[in-house]
Amino acid sequence: MQAKKQEKINLYTLMYRIRAFEERGFISFNKGLTHGVLHLYTGEEAVAAGCIYDLRKEDYITSTHRGHGHLIAKGADMGQMFAELLGKETGYCRGRGGSMHITDMTIGILGANGIVGAGVPIAVGAGFGIKYKGLDQVVLCFFGDGTIATGAFHEGINMASVWKLPVVFVCENNLYGISVPINKACALDTLANRSAGYGIPGVCVDGNDVLAVRKAATEAVDRARRGEGPTFLECQTYRWYGHFTADDGKYRPAEEVRYWKEERDPIKNLAKEMLNKKEVTQQELERIHDEVDGEIEKAFKFAEQSDPADVENMLRGVYYTAAR
Repeated sequence: MQAKKQEKINLYTLMYRIRAFEERGFISFNKGLTHGVLHLYTGEEAVAAGCIYDLRKEDYITSTHRGHGHLIAKGADMGQMFAELLGKETGYCRGRGGSMHITDMTIGILGANGIVGAGVPIAVGAGFGIKYKGLDQVVLCFFGDGTIATGAFHEGINMASVWKLPVVFVCENNLYGISVPINKACALDTLANRSAGYGIPGVCVDGNDVLAVRKAATEAVDRARRGEGPTFLECQTYRWYGHFTADDGKYRPAEEVRYWKEERDPIKNLAKEMLNKKEVTQQELERIHDEVDGEIEKAFKFAEQSDPADVENMLRGVYYTAAR
């Protein structure tokens, strides 16, 4: 797949939008405006942008505790997302779910999830439903490197393989399961090698190269849509900050962090490629920045000006069975 000039610009804009959202969220956290901590996606933007760019609206995704990038790439409203982070009634979950539980069924977001690996069985269930009904949809299941050690992962991916379900399993390997380096938790050279145990293709790609991610994801999605079953797609990437906003990340070598920020920045590197090929000018990139920054400020202002979550109706939507 050879990306066209406008496609590159669109991918660049999407990655910048994700980063700008996260940076604004980090500022709000430091000001004490955010309820709870945030698991920032900064540095990993190429995975969400590349994987989701070519999905259809009716296709599904399942997300993680580090899910803002996935949601934005799938088309979630940033104003409602910020409102959820700030505990406002206009948030996706009316301010009750917070950062890790945003859902929008109307655009195929089956939910972000704070439990490691919990999105896997949800994705497999959705994949089964698609196949059972004979629909032309796929599911992208995002998870981190730590998920491969869970039972839900093994059971889910095995079931998807046996039944040839239309699910693409996207492992965002950011090299650390909280503070544990991946090489201390897994002896494999690449996590994609795990796919051999399930009889499905395993693909390892540079998760900071948005064009490479898009190509690999599109091939996996097309395969799933043809009824040929799942693919394990490992995207090797890196989170710039700690596991969450209250984590200083000092368990990582400073030189390692510097390298990924300065040499492997997916946004900066795509900009460099487009500038070198004269596909854009610096002025055009700055115009994109200004437009996106305006979107972010408008979305955050909407959240700030919204009413706080209504305590009186806090239990609305919670179901229970009365004791007999």
